[in-house]
Amino acid sequence: MYEERIKRRDLRQKITSAEQAATLFKDRMVVASSGFTKAGDSKAVLKALASTTPATPLSITLLTGASLGHDTDGALAEAGILYKRMPFQVDPALRKKINSGEVLFTDQHLGESATLVEEKIIPRLDIAVIEALLIEEDGSIVPTTSVGNSATFAAAADRIIVEINLSVPLSLYGVHDIFSAGIWPEKQIIPITTTGARVGRPSIPADPEKIVAVVLTTTTDSPASINERDEKTTAIAAHLLDFFSHEISKGRLPQSLRPLQSGIGKVANAVMEGFMDGDFHHLTMYSEVIQDSAFNLIDAGKLEMASASSITVSQACYNRVFSNFEKYKPHIVLRPQDISNAAEVIRRLGVISINTAIECDIYGNVNSTHIGGTAMMNGIGGSNDFARNAYLSIFVTQSSSKAGGISHIVPMASHIDNTEHDVDIIVTENGLADLRGLAPRERARLIISKCAHASYKDELNNYFTNACSRGGHTPHLLQEALSWHSRFIENGTMLKTVHV
Repeated sequence: MYEERIKRRDLRQKITSAEQAATLFKDRMVVASSGFTKAGDSKAVLKALASTTPATPLSITLLTGASLGHDTDGALAEAGILYKRMPFQVDPALRKKINSGEVLFTDQHLGESATLVEEKIIPRLDIAVIEALLIEEDGSIVPTTSVGNSATFAAAADRIIVEINLSVPLSLYGVHDIFSAGIWPEKQIIPITTTGARVGRPSIPADPEKIVAVVLTTTTDSPASINERDEKTTAIAAHLLDFFSHEISKGRLPQSLRPLQSGIGKVANAVMEGFMDGDFHHLTMYSEVIQDSAFNLIDAGKLEMASASSITVSQACYNRVFSNFEKYKPHIVLRPQDISNAAEVIRRLGVISINTAIECDIYGNVNSTHIGGTAMMNGIGGSNDFARNAYLSIFVTQSSSKAGGISHIVPMASHIDNTEHDVDIIVTENGLADLRGLAPRERARLIISKCAHASYKDELNNYFTNACSRGGHTPHLLQEALSWHSRFIENGTMLKTVHV
């Protein structure tokens, strides 16, 4: 079964078990793994490492493209093997360890994370574990459902362990576009001028002498949790579709819009599903992740091309797509994440960026990562890569949650990942605030009017009026700015009056 997957004959002699490969890891190593939002990650070796009881202490720094699947992050954290993790995660067990201080976490822009390795800002990689569709005769590695930082890891690591995933169909071959712009001072222009442009090669260059083990697996990617559209996400999508139609009528957007980017998660996916309802055609995507909604839009004949760094879908969508991948292959390109998230390309293509916020303040600053300003949720991911450079930077959130106990529009964000300067549009189920060209005081009035939940509008207006009476370009009452968050900690609600 493996001969067509391992075309370089001498590497067939290096086939071993995941458990045996796990013995190569030593204390204080810097380890890298393929994987981007649960797709194309290590499914055997890192799991074996987590279940091993080493004879001596074992603690590693782990780098990836983004999150891992199959609870691997949690298993490593619970086993006490993780010292530091970067640049993104979504695992509840690991999140708990991060917020307790037991595991250090570097929350890094995904589009810039490869630079830390390439510029030797972090210690040299000892081992890279990379999932592959196959190994070519020259030793180069063809990835599976994600590219992420794998090309950078393969070049930088002292040793490489390759996991050949026999469950991934060979029809995936040719969907990858591996390009490196190099490093300063020889850094090249990235010559991508359309979403589907192919500028690289189908495999990741790798020195076959560095490949020390090959492990065979048959485990598929962890399925994404994709919720059906609900009343709130449907309303958010409707506001966005109305806005896009208005921009088309003003001549600022074509009927095909501009290339779309959507963050991961149920809200972002549901919003993308909203394009099924709109009168838009010949759509394209230049994004990080291709989710269920993109394949549904391809099936509907609305999406022509999707460029990203990974395919992260539900189990039902996975079965549908990979049982007939030849149908979708002409519409898909997978790239390294420093290319999918490159500022140069995002700006050139004029991407419309749609990402999810935890909370927004009245001036348009966005918190994407921290609950209550201190507890890490997942990480900034690529939201700022796109928000800072997009033609339109859009953030979506529900206006309230926890039965109205939390307002997602607040006087001051408890943590800021995307500043007001990088946020063009804020949308909740209540409405859309177009902040382009507005001064802070104009933004505040519009956000409160259009986006805030009715239960909080009066208090937000009172806060803003009182702050304006004190003066300032961006008026605030510092003694009250975070009082809503304090109130929630004390009373379990941000509402000023608790009715018993």
